[in-house]
Amino acid sequence: MQLNKRIFKVILTGALALPPLASAQNLTSSINTFSPYSMYGLGELATPGTTSMRSMGGVGVALRSNNTVNVLNPAAYSQTPQKSFLFEFGVEAGHFRNSQTKYGTQPQTTSRTAYNSINFHEIAFQMPLAKGLGFGFSLTPYSNVGYNMHSDELSSGVAGNLGRAQYQYYGDGDVTEIKAGLGWTPFKNFSVGAALQYYWGNITRNYKAVPTDIITGSGEYSTTTGIDTYDVSRIKAQFGVQWNAILNSRRALTFGATYDIGGKLSPKTMKYVYIDNILTSTVRSEEESLPLRLPQQIAAGVFYQTVSLRMGVDYVYQNWGDENSTFLESDGSGKGVKVAYHNTNTVRVGVELTPKPIDTRNYLNRVAYRVGFRYGDYYQTFGGSVVRQMAVTAGLGLPVKLFGRSSVDVGFEFGMRNPAKDKIYIDENIVGLVKNRYYKLSLGVSLFGDDDWFRRYKFK
Repeated sequence: MQLNKRIFKVILTGALALPPLASAQNLTSSINTFSPYSMYGLGELATPGTTSMRSMGGVGVALRSNNTVNVLNPAAYSQTPQKSFLFEFGVEAGHFRNSQTKYGTQPQTTSRTAYNSINFHEIAFQMPLAKGLGFGFSLTPYSNVGYNMHSDELSSGVAGNLGRAQYQYYGDGDVTEIKAGLGWTPFKNFSVGAALQYYWGNITRNYKAVPTDIITGSGEYSTTTGIDTYDVSRIKAQFGVQWNAILNSRRALTFGATYDIGGKLSPKTMKYVYIDNILTSTVRSEEESLPLRLPQQIAAGVFYQTVSLRMGVDYVYQNWGDENSTFLESDGSGKGVKVAYHNTNTVRVGVELTPKPIDTRNYLNRVAYRVGFRYGDYYQTFGGSVVRQMAVTAGLGLPVKLFGRSSVDVGFEFGMRNPAKDKIYIDENIVGLVKNRYYKLSLGVSLFGDDDWFRRYKFK
């Protein structure tokens, strides 16, 4: 039973002591990511914002507009026109590609995966409550988990005495942010806002050890499976401000900032391990609260607008490393992949150009053309290596009718995650870190209630 004892120990420590090796796939599902980096913590953080915002790199902390929903800063809720109602709905499809160099093979090879997904991204609306006072609501993804990997047992003690064994890791799930708040303009050119954020979701992670080529012939070795489920349910808060440094009929220059308080997330975790023999025996089952915290977040931005041009820059800081300790270090012996939280800095830049917004003859002149860029770090390090993130975005805003403010928004994003180190050492073995590339296509519908929505009709 030496293999089962070893497997049992690996499962109980999270099965994270081995490097992720991708298994080839080409599937489509409702998960919003496919990346080995989503294996830890809350998974991969989603890019916030509506379709139009994400097409501009994700900028929007300082955006104030009477025809654009702003899900990034509650201070913008006060900009909703008195006789209007702003609504946004969006879906997103993604194509993910991962590659990893295998240094232990001769000749040296590269493992690759491909995966497709499609799911909704946001539902949001804003409405006026009184002059200078607005209400906003949004439902958007906060993080996503999706991975499927395997690693072969290479130690001579197991492979030589027993045969081949394989460790498999797969998981999925997500955490959704539901936000509702108020924005208020206490005096001209200055607005404040506050919102409650409810984080809700489920994540499932599976670890499996499978004997694949038994050489002893005893038949006593069985597959061992561990399943961890995380249930997230917690309320947090966000505060925001916006100030118009310039505001007239020709142009506007706005500065904005937000602060998320962060704090304990403490997802309820259920862990159990069973051996897949004739009786499918459960060997361990326990419930605990995972000591995980959301980071404090500070974001600041500037946004400039004219009749035909809009552009902005945002900076976002999250102190993951200060709020959380090392997530896991194999079995505490110093071996395996060390995964640790990492403070992040992100810069987002975006531009939108509408050549002639009121051109009655050429529809293409009324289309909004958008481009953007985003750069920062992933919020975890792997084997001491930081993972760099960057994305290039583009999109179109297609007006629905002449002089109307409703539109269909289309966005495209190409992004990558590159570890600063191409390889790390685990138990004196060279292991290549995974490089991640993805392509995302977004489709959003922006509906704006003009005066007709709130007009009081009289019947004679």
